[in-house]
Amino acid sequence: MRIALGVEYDGSPFCGWQSQADGRTVQDTLQRALSQIAGGQIADEQTAAEHISVIAAGRTDTGVHALEQVVHFDTLVERPLTAWVRGVNALLPDSIAVLWAHTVPDEFHARFSAHGRSYRYLLINRAVRPALNAGKVGWFHSPLDEALMQAAAQYLLGEHDFSAFRAAECQARSPVKHLRQLDIRRQGDMLIFDVSADAFLHHMVRNIIGCLVYVGKGKYPPDWMAEVLSGRERSRAAPTFAPDGLYLRRIQYEAKWRLPQNED
Repeated sequence: MRIALGVEYDGSPFCGWQSQADGRTVQDTLQRALSQIAGGQIADEQTAAEHISVIAAGRTDTGVHALEQVVHFDTLVERPLTAWVRGVNALLPDSIAVLWAHTVPDEFHARFSAHGRSYRYLLINRAVRPALNAGKVGWFHSPLDEALMQAAAQYLLGEHDFSAFRAAECQARSPVKHLRQLDIRRQGDMLIFDVSADAFLHHMVRNIIGCLVYVGKGKYPPDWMAEVLSGRERSRAAPTFAPDGLYLRRIQYEAKWRLPQNED
């Protein structure tokens, strides 16, 4: 059977999502816990330990967090859905938690069935660095004008070639993406960026944040963002911003899959 999971994690202790030889990734850690729960009686009544491999809706880099990553896996064993939540959580470190488990048809694919992805970036904007939220937020010491950043953000909405915001190692087949949302608001010292698109390029959100910060601090006017976008050259954009404040917020799926997702 195929099981989908919603997973929350703090990316700080891990070398990103994607499995690596040393096993210090979110994927490796989750797979070990799932495999322990799956170990036992399988379909042919032979006692065995089943290795579970998960497929995620999208990869996250080192230091990037997730409010709700979605994964799926196939298994021969039958377990109550609670075992894939509470049982797995009992085996996971505090930095990872399974939020929900749901049986899905074999046609469901965590990555290819998704029609949208949303990220949130949290940025502390004050003269001194944060301590209590270190590793959980980005930080910029000079004052930022959110009105200028909001004006710059408008140039990115819609379907465009985002090559200027693409990491050199990006493996996406096409740089053309549809940016549906780029909202910026301030709560005290905190700037909150909400970004949604059909899909994202590698480092795309962090590169956009870097450019918005350049505009917000007055280095360039808002219409510079249009020049960067149309230039399609990574060298014309700002440096990639820190991963600390970036959160994979939500993966969007059609209602037919009946996933118990967070609607926020």
